[in-house]
Amino acid sequence: MAEQVALVIGGLTAGLLLLLCIVASCCLWKRLCVKFPYEELPRGTTAASSLQGDKLCPLPAGTQTSRPLGMPFVVPPSLQSRNWVPLHSREWAQVPQGPCLAPELLPHTTGSNLGNTCTVGTINPELYKSPEDNSETDLPEGCRGLLWFSVEYQQEAERLLVGLIKAQWLQGPSETCCPLVKLHLLPDERRFLQSKTKHKTANPQFDEHFIFQVSSKSISQMVLRFSVYHVDRQRKHQLLGQVLFPLKNEILADDCPHIIWRDLEAESLEPPSEFGELQFCLSYNDCLSRLTVVVLRAKGLRLQEDRTFVSVFVKVSLMNHNKFVKCTRTSAVLGSANPVYSETFTFKIEPTELDTASLCLAVLQSPEGDKSHQVGRVVVGPYMYARGRELEHWTEMLSKPKELVKCWHALCHATES
Repeated sequence: MAEQVALVIGGLTAGLLLLLCIVASCCLWKRLCVKFPYEELPRGTTAASSLQGDKLCPLPAGTQTSRPLGMPFVVPPSLQSRNWVPLHSREWAQVPQGPCLAPELLPHTTGSNLGNTCTVGTINPELYKSPEDNSETDLPEGCRGLLWFSVEYQQEAERLLVGLIKAQWLQGPSETCCPLVKLHLLPDERRFLQSKTKHKTANPQFDEHFIFQVSSKSISQMVLRFSVYHVDRQRKHQLLGQVLFPLKNEILADDCPHIIWRDLEAESLEPPSEFGELQFCLSYNDCLSRLTVVVLRAKGLRLQEDRTFVSVFVKVSLMNHNKFVKCTRTSAVLGSANPVYSETFTFKIEPTELDTASLCLAVLQSPEGDKSHQVGRVVVGPYMYARGRELEHWTEMLSKPKELVKCWHALCHATES
């Protein structure tokens, strides 16, 4: 029993002594580390060990450094054969050899806390800036933006190649502008090609190509139209501007692409008709098979000047295959070349009949005691009956169901339509 107690006491004593030795060693190591943190290099050293062969950056005479000489900068071995010269403000750069950049374009550090360091491998942002073209940024007042495109005509294949490059400074919603471009080859208003929609940018980059099959005999009589639209959240198209480019022989003479840029213009306004203009709205409800026409106003009507009392009204006729289906009229307005009506009419028409139906709105004047005389009329409908703005009005009505689409139309004589 006594021997076991003696062994336990001896083991505890040995453990305590070992612990004390470990603590003492740690304290001694910490003191040595604090006393000798770094090994000071001899002053005036300009080169490292001969085994490494690394050269130091030489300092010019009389230059004060903000960095201790005991921590020199070491030039990598791959750059030792190059010469180094001092620049202003205690900066260093490599001497240009051969067709290199000028010293003022070399990247360098301007911070005084870095001392005289060799700035090798630093990126200079000034080298990556694209030159600005002041001729393009000086936009005239009222400009809706610019459009870049290319045109090439292949005589043998009879193909018109159109490249849509980019657009800039579009006058749409600045943060939510979502542009797309539609390409028409006028006078064909029915067929068109369309670009992809770009999201949230007023300076879209398209880089898309389109092909039109056109004969060489008719190419010089056609006009290429670019219509730039903004697509809102309801996917409705709002026209931002358009470019009309006539396809002339001198431009398409050689088989090489021509890069062109043009100002976006407002929707081309047709010259005012000598018979006047009529404004009305169209809407179609496919659920109810109902066509709604709202006759708003007319302006610039050419009435008979020798009559004092002249009543003017609008006759609205729905036709299907050139046959009258239903006819109605507005109330008469006396003695005005700019009458206002704001009257609504509805017609029953099935969706299957929309491709063969048309609307004829005729403005008539009825002098006192005489028969009615037609001032002018306008026909809207599908491609079978209408062209230009009248066709666009009908097409837009079908693309926006249950929504009133308003538009001005130039009146023409009965023999012209």
